[in-house]
Amino acid sequence: MSGSILGSEVNIFHTFVIMKLIKKILFVLALGLTTLVSSPVSVNAQCAMCSLTAQNATENGNTQGKGLNNAILFLLAMPYLAAAGIGFLWYKKYRPKKKVRMDEGPISLN
Repeated sequence: MSGSILGSEVNIFHTFVIMKLIKKILFVLALGLTTLVSSPVSVNAQCAMCSLTAQNATENGNTQGKGLNNAILFLLAMPYLAAAGIGFLWYKKYRPKKKVRMDEGPISLN
C-alpha cells in the first residue's frame, strides 16, 4: 500500500516539473512571437530631415551636425550613467563592513 502512495507522489512531482517547463517554453515562444510581430520589417535609422542636416553639416562646416552628434552621444550615455549610479549605491549599501579590533573597541573602516 505504501508503494502506491509513494508512486503517486512521484508522479505528481514529475507532472509539476513538466508543467513548469511547459510554462517556461510557452513564455519564451510568446515573447519571441511578440517581438517578431511588433518589429517593423524595414527600419530607417533617421528621418530624411535629420540625415540631410547631418550630411550637409559635415560638407559645409555647419555646427548643426556637431550638435546632433552631441545630442546622440548624450542620449546614448544617460542609461549607462543611471545604471552605474544605481550600481554604485547598491554596492555602498550592501557591501560588508570591515571592522578592526583595537584595545578600546572596534573601529569601522568604511
